[in-house]
Amino acid sequence: MIIVMSKNATRQEIDNVEHKLSELGFKTHPIIGDVKTVIGAIGDKRLLNTHAISSMPGVENLVPIMKPFKLAGRELKQEPTVIEVGGLKIGGNEIVVMAGPCAIESEENFLETALKVKEAGAGILRGGAFKPRSSPYSFQGLEEEGLKIMAKARDITGMPIVTEVVDTRDVEMVASYADIIQIGARNMQNFRLLHEVGMKSKPVLLKRGLAATIEEWLMAAEYIMAAGNSNIILCERGIRTYETSTRNTMDMSAIPVVKELSHLPIIVDPSHAAGNWKYVGALSKGAIATGADGLIIEVHLDPPNALSDGPQSLRPAKFAQLMEEIEPVAKAVGRSMTVVHK
Repeated sequence: MIIVMSKNATRQEIDNVEHKLSELGFKTHPIIGDVKTVIGAIGDKRLLNTHAISSMPGVENLVPIMKPFKLAGRELKQEPTVIEVGGLKIGGNEIVVMAGPCAIESEENFLETALKVKEAGAGILRGGAFKPRSSPYSFQGLEEEGLKIMAKARDITGMPIVTEVVDTRDVEMVASYADIIQIGARNMQNFRLLHEVGMKSKPVLLKRGLAATIEEWLMAAEYIMAAGNSNIILCERGIRTYETSTRNTMDMSAIPVVKELSHLPIIVDPSHAAGNWKYVGALSKGAIATGADGLIIEVHLDPPNALSDGPQSLRPAKFAQLMEEIEPVAKAVGRSMTVVHK
């Protein structure tokens, strides 16, 4: 429910309405506008005494929120959310590129890759410390040692870092190192994990599930926001279909649909969608042309010998070339590629 306050409502009247809603068991989300204030009331609508609220001083109108994703949707918040990380703004006019290897394999390898992607113009450094795989016998990541390597790379390059958490028991540790906490596709509906990261203030990169609908994806974001964290970056990484030519099927249509339904920023992972480095460039440019706010791209010094996702990883030289090719596409759709770390 949205409570629309009159333009002449006083601060005390707004506080009184919030207090009443809290007494009824609702979480309140006031949005102060230039002309009016609205209060989002999130909770069990059966508990809401609409007459009691509508008759309070300063209340102009009550409007129901029709979408199930109350906090992530545009009914409550019209203006786009912009997430600030290390001087970068994700969701604004600038296209933000995150880059790095799928998995952190060694300090030497990761630091060299970090310097290469920074030189090419990437703004955020990605890497996997925890790497749950389809096979229990595959490389599973360096865990906390990997996080320490990422932190060292941040100190050297000045780039914020994004890495995945896969277990509720590791949320505190990962949050202590990372600038952005990633929730992978297979954990998109791990509701306990979503709640745990929602208790943190760190931005969350939420990947779309393997076969998740857009509504299910936004409801996963709702879990995080309901726990208190509204700093969410959505990530489209392709969904599983009957097509086998690529690892997943990139859903380009999800970008404008999400932009219409939600105020949250959305980036694209062309590497996981393609599964083949040859297609990463085309998908990257297509994503920006369709309205994505950024990209997250896998880059490795020696893809054939990578311990994880080598076939879809770009070599540093190819990544640098792609960064140059992206810029005119961004410009064509009214966006910029301002780089703060280069």
